[in-house]
Amino acid sequence: MLLKEAGLPLEVVILIIGGMALLISGILLFPVHYGFIPYYENGLFGLLIIIFSLQMMMLGKTPFGDMSRSIPLFVTGVLIAVAGMVTSFIPSVSPFPRILLFISFGPGGLFLFLKMCLEKERLRSWAAKGGIFWHLIHGCGLTYVFSMLTGVILLQQGLFSTPVIGVILCLFGMAILYLSGVLWKIYGRYPVKIKPESTIVISTDQAMLILMGVFMVILGILLVPVSLGLLPFSKSAQLGLLMVIFAFQMLASGGTPIGAFPRSWLIIAFGLFFAALGIVSCIIPDILLSPLTILVGVLNIAGGIISIIKIGMQRLLQKEGIALSIPPILIHLSVTQLILNLLGIMFGVSMLIPNLIHGLAIGVILAANGCVLLYLLSILVKLDKMRAGMEK
Repeated sequence: MLLKEAGLPLEVVILIIGGMALLISGILLFPVHYGFIPYYENGLFGLLIIIFSLQMMMLGKTPFGDMSRSIPLFVTGVLIAVAGMVTSFIPSVSPFPRILLFISFGPGGLFLFLKMCLEKERLRSWAAKGGIFWHLIHGCGLTYVFSMLTGVILLQQGLFSTPVIGVILCLFGMAILYLSGVLWKIYGRYPVKIKPESTIVISTDQAMLILMGVFMVILGILLVPVSLGLLPFSKSAQLGLLMVIFAFQMLASGGTPIGAFPRSWLIIAFGLFFAALGIVSCIIPDILLSPLTILVGVLNIAGGIISIIKIGMQRLLQKEGIALSIPPILIHLSVTQLILNLLGIMFGVSMLIPNLIHGLAIGVILAANGCVLLYLLSILVKLDKMRAGMEK
């Protein structure tokens, strides 16, 4: 059962992570209210902004309705993701994250609710079909209503007490999880309808590669002034976001820090566990700092070593086989993968052995890691075009 293939659509994956983030943050607000644990608002805001950006990048979904996936929309999603990363990494009192989330939850939720109610043909069609589509109407309606209520909370901070906000976030998270379950069943029965319109040829794996590359570049750049004492920095939020990105990769495609696996229920379970750890680390400072530092360090080192061994074995098999001329692009691919894995190992070692590498050097390593990731993506895109040309 655990090794059985899990057919989770990408939209359902994003909704599950978003629902978990709201549900967990709502639960944590109760001990925060009574002073048992600290609370880092920017960590939650940054995480939610990145979830919105993933919907735009991968599905063409915005707070104001669906759009065809295009280069401008994808770039906008990447820029919003950068805003989410900076929000999480750098503790500040800037109103920008709150305003951005208010627009997404408040007016965005109102627009989607009115759109659902005013599109009578779609609503009547859902109601006429009955069954699971009644659950779809309820799930969408609840999600939009709680979205608008969350927008009010963001606009008027002192309107509700902390426990009331916690209850609202818990209900909002449960509504999103309920909607994700309904959509999962509908997409299982009507699989043709889950493919979004697109004018951009970027797969889920490539989009996640871009997100990870941008994450590393932004983190590396910010670590330079941070190491010089010019900026504050939240390491807990950094590790939390990294764990959530790992979780997205595992839930969406079965990709893990130590290699790709079939997207089985076991991998899904690990992805949900990683997501929960990352969400808690984003919201509550330092509570999971030590274990996540060790986990991320070990995963980076293990993933780098395993990949280097695979590359070495492939080269050995090529030498033992028939001598063939290797295209230059494949040589570039192997060298790029080797450099990427060495940088990953160096980053992992710096996580496990504090002060072994100076903060400035770690920033350079991370920025270089991100740049190499983006270069690797360009090679993979060229290979895809070559394969497509050969098939034609």
